[in-house]
Amino acid sequence: MQRNRAGAENVFQSLRVDGRILTMLIVLIVVWTVFQLLTLNQPGQFLSPQNLWNLSVQTAVVGIMVGGMVLVIVTRQIDLSVGSVLGFTGMIMALIQTVPPLGWGGHWLLALLVGLALGALIGAFQGYWVAYWGVPAFVVTLAGLLIFRNATFIVASGRTIGPLNDSFKVLGGGLNGSIGETWTWVVGGVVMLLIVYHSLSNRSRRQKNGLPVRPMWAEGVVMGFLLMLTLAFVLVMNAYTYPGTNIPRGIPVPVLITLLVLFTLNWVTLNTRFGRYVFAIGGNPEAALLAGINVRRMLVWVFALMGLLAALAGAVQAARLNFVTNSMGNLLELDVIAAAVIGGTALAGGSGTIVGAAMGALLMSSLRGGMVLLGLPTEWQNVVLGAVLLAAVIWNTVYLRNQKS
Repeated sequence: MQRNRAGAENVFQSLRVDGRILTMLIVLIVVWTVFQLLTLNQPGQFLSPQNLWNLSVQTAVVGIMVGGMVLVIVTRQIDLSVGSVLGFTGMIMALIQTVPPLGWGGHWLLALLVGLALGALIGAFQGYWVAYWGVPAFVVTLAGLLIFRNATFIVASGRTIGPLNDSFKVLGGGLNGSIGETWTWVVGGVVMLLIVYHSLSNRSRRQKNGLPVRPMWAEGVVMGFLLMLTLAFVLVMNAYTYPGTNIPRGIPVPVLITLLVLFTLNWVTLNTRFGRYVFAIGGNPEAALLAGINVRRMLVWVFALMGLLAALAGAVQAARLNFVTNSMGNLLELDVIAAAVIGGTALAGGSGTIVGAAMGALLMSSLRGGMVLLGLPTEWQNVVLGAVLLAAVIWNTVYLRNQKS
């Protein structure tokens, strides 16, 4: 018994995989399996291409923002305003497209750029008060939640704004909002090449600097798993066709945007000075300051990035709905924070991963989607999500405590 346990521990150590990410993967597999068994006799099974395609689109909005929230929480801050900023910037983008000022029509691209710039400015403004005036982020962003939620109502005079430009709606994955079969294979191929390149280059770099590396068999297992996961994703996206045809839809545009955001943020956190500074600040702000890091400026940049991502998510949400209501994004900040925490981000700061947060967002969407398929009342859905969040926080606390000991 002890020999088998020691062997399993040696295999796990050789793979050098974060235990929290591995746990998230196991939980996802269990959740998907359970929902598939429970919906086996239904027309819309949980693991059907249509449901998985829709699930990916439903995850996009939270997925776009969750990476930014990880960086905010890692620096020991919080942003409660992201749902309101999403709604406000989405409304501004809708107004520019549908209510031309001074008789001059607002192009959808102009609306998008204005919305993104506005989101970044709002984030930087909030970060300024946190970084330079020492106002707690909880208070600043709670004020932002109230201000921008009601500002959305004020600028639209309580109206629902739409319909939006057809080109803009592509961002939401509606009609013609997918990249098609060929480009889906191209994207999948590029991702596979990047996986191989990153694995080999990272191994070579670690060896050159005298750092420990995985055994070759373990490197092959991890690389092979990621390649198979990418292939499965491409096949599922191409398995869902347009109604009445055999034409594959491919990857939805909002999912492509989400993947680009998450890949970029993951690369930034692992390979750039900015990413190292963020984690240094979260680990020990005083030590980071003494090391020469401009902590205040970094905090402003982190909040500005969060505002930018909230605006991008607002564009995707508005494009998906085609109409922007005053309540768009209401309480969405709770989903984003919960996804980050479920994905292993420590609320105390200094610890978190973009990959884990993305899996947290996918787990939350999977739970919601599965419970909707089963016809579970909203009240029970929230009870289940709350229980999962509590379990994730407890597991994360225990894991970090064991790592320190």
